[in-house]
Amino acid sequence: MLMFTPKLLTTLREGYDIKSFRADAIAGLTVAIVALPLAMALGIASGASPDKGLITAVIAGFLISALGGSRVQVGGPTGAFVVVVFNVIAKHGFDGLLLATLLAGMILIIAGVAKLGQMIKFIPHPVVTGFTAGIAVIIATSQVKDFLGLSLASVPADFLPKWQAYFDVIQSTQLTTVCVGVGALATIILLRKLSPRLPGFLIAVLLTSIIVAALKLPVDTVGSRFPHMPVGLPRPSLPNFSFAKVQEVLPSAFTIAFLAGIEALLSAVVADGMIGTRHRSNQELIGQGFANIASAMFGGLPATGAIARTATNVKAGAKTPVAGILHAVFLLLFILFATDLMAFVPMAALAAILFMVAWGMSEYERFIALLSMPNGDRGVLLLTFGLTVFVDLTVAIGVGVTVASLLFMARMSNTVQIENGSEISPDAELDDDDFGQRDALPKGVEVFRISGPFFFGVAGELLDALRRVGQSPKVIILRMRLVPMLDASGVEGVKEFFVQAQRAGAEVIFSGVQPQPAAMLAYGHLDATRTGLHFVPNYDEAIGKAQSLIGII
Repeated sequence: MLMFTPKLLTTLREGYDIKSFRADAIAGLTVAIVALPLAMALGIASGASPDKGLITAVIAGFLISALGGSRVQVGGPTGAFVVVVFNVIAKHGFDGLLLATLLAGMILIIAGVAKLGQMIKFIPHPVVTGFTAGIAVIIATSQVKDFLGLSLASVPADFLPKWQAYFDVIQSTQLTTVCVGVGALATIILLRKLSPRLPGFLIAVLLTSIIVAALKLPVDTVGSRFPHMPVGLPRPSLPNFSFAKVQEVLPSAFTIAFLAGIEALLSAVVADGMIGTRHRSNQELIGQGFANIASAMFGGLPATGAIARTATNVKAGAKTPVAGILHAVFLLLFILFATDLMAFVPMAALAAILFMVAWGMSEYERFIALLSMPNGDRGVLLLTFGLTVFVDLTVAIGVGVTVASLLFMARMSNTVQIENGSEISPDAELDDDDFGQRDALPKGVEVFRISGPFFFGVAGELLDALRRVGQSPKVIILRMRLVPMLDASGVEGVKEFFVQAQRAGAEVIFSGVQPQPAAMLAYGHLDATRTGLHFVPNYDEAIGKAQSLIGII
């Protein structure tokens, strides 16, 4: 049951004193200062409004820390969701997004209860890097209009039409807006180089807001773009739904859940490396699930663990999940008492923030490193990246994971060997008895040695090996000591091999079968109760059994 216990309860049971609270309060305030402009920018970039981003940071941020499986995880809206959220709103409206987010929360809870937290680590790095870099390109592209101040009533959702629309109105670029955006961008970059501990995002927003307000510069601001922003938190309610609507948004819900799970667990792993602890992956998924359900009920956006904010939390001295909870409390105070200040924030400054978010998401060094990998990995990376940018994130994830899985299985199939004695290479690293495995064979007995995991990618090769023998033996020995894994298709391949052997009048002996393959064979009704099928623990006993069978035959 410890696996499904929030880390908050664990840390409180260990003992929580005023010193720990002071450290968590300082860390929470620090992260809130970083999260404030970022949540606003992500809310706008997602096709919603800045208050939606803040609501998400408060509600989901609180629950991710309170119910999650990491000591220092900080959650809220992240760049990974911008593309998905924008597309869902465009296709299904904001109500459709709320329903998709709520369903994604349920999926995450089910995944956590089913103990699928460890499965996320099997998503290949080329796929993760490819779609993350693709999302970064899309986020940066979406901010060109606000950064340049282009006169464009609506921006197309697709990548190429979006750039075409930009070029069509490029003459409407406003120099004042560009200067504000460049100033904000330069401020963030300089502060990162000169004083990384300072909240560069917030300082850039404050400086540009003061300058724009003081000089009354003619630039677009949050107040001019969203003149009727609500104050405070809305009342919780379930989104409107019907069976047909659920069917429509379910694919998007799975995408949101997939992204939330990946980013949350990656963030938790990063935090573990920084503080030397271990997170509870399944509990983290459950916490993320409840957080997304609550966010949807309060009218917020999808949420997950944020790597950058979590790292900031650690560096600021956070000790327990209380820091993440306090970060949400500080943001709530801003929503309750200082929402009006958001109206002065220039849209170009928020665009500059998202440019920096996109740059951080791109992981360009890892992307370049993967380009030097073998053709298969490089192809998966570029395929996932291209589909993310030019087609759809959901398609990119599905195709990327599928192609990567097929590539892995092709490579694994190349490591599996099915050999009779005459085919074994003298350079192979085998035991002494492998080289002489045919020396003691009675006449009419054939032996095959299988090495490596035996799955559907290689199941058919067993019959091919039997056909290569040319004549039908009376007894066939299958040496399986070097087979660690057998899947359902592998079982079917073995079953077909056994049927063919029976038709030829041959008995089959399995030698040295390991526990997992033995259990799978039993599931496939291939055990010692079968007529003509025998199991022995080692090769010596297989020879003895073959001799006795030849005598009988």
